[in-house]
Amino acid sequence: MRVITFNTQGIEQAAKNGFFDWMVQQDADVICLQDLRAKEYQLDDELYHPEGYYPYFFDAFEDGYSGVAIYTRHVPKAIMTGLGFELCDFHGRFIQADFDKVSVSSLSIPSGLASEEAQAVKEEYMEHFLGHMKKTLRKRRDFIFCGTYNVAHKPVDLSNWYVNQSVSGFLPNEREWMEEIVGEMGYVDAFREINKAERQYTWWPDYNRARVLNEGARLDYQITTANLRKTVKSVQVYRDQMFSEHAPVIIDYAIDI
Repeated sequence: MRVITFNTQGIEQAAKNGFFDWMVQQDADVICLQDLRAKEYQLDDELYHPEGYYPYFFDAFEDGYSGVAIYTRHVPKAIMTGLGFELCDFHGRFIQADFDKVSVSSLSIPSGLASEEAQAVKEEYMEHFLGHMKKTLRKRRDFIFCGTYNVAHKPVDLSNWYVNQSVSGFLPNEREWMEEIVGEMGYVDAFREINKAERQYTWWPDYNRARVLNEGARLDYQITTANLRKTVKSVQVYRDQMFSEHAPVIIDYAIDI
């Protein structure tokens, strides 16, 4: 099973940059998209409905903001939207597709870079999401949580990490939050199961040739339940084309969907 996660920063702009042309060539089973900035009714053009894929959307209430989607070659047994708290559901930040052997979700955690208020919102969201991850551990099935977590887990996941320790996305409490998920709770950072190298970023700021110089952060993850640890077969951050400031993360699992 091949799973791709990608933050579009606007699905219409990403499409203009060639994302869907690239996507249909990847032979992926599930593609998780975040930050669509468009609602489902605005995406009725055939460009957004490539042959062979079933799209499912969860819109934000506001126009031009947030929103997530899952594209899949296999009809899910069920689709779940939202997590039951306003910061998620009002802003369209979580959708999950349940298949026979695994559930795959597309999610986004808000950024806190804009202001102290934005950081407070982010931390409240993170607390709610942590509760969901704890509840998930009680369920008798496997899960893959794909999306933009807006946290660089370790120094290896951020360029110039030393001077960014007081910046949202690499704050001590944020890294502890991530460590609780992939440490204490036993979830798996699927990318790091295969690739331990430095400078494996998924996002680069849009200034000072950051992408060319590879000065960025790993903010996009596929976090799985522990049973899937040994099924991770290959991982890749796709950088050859630029669809947004983020790059798609491609992971192959040795499981049937």
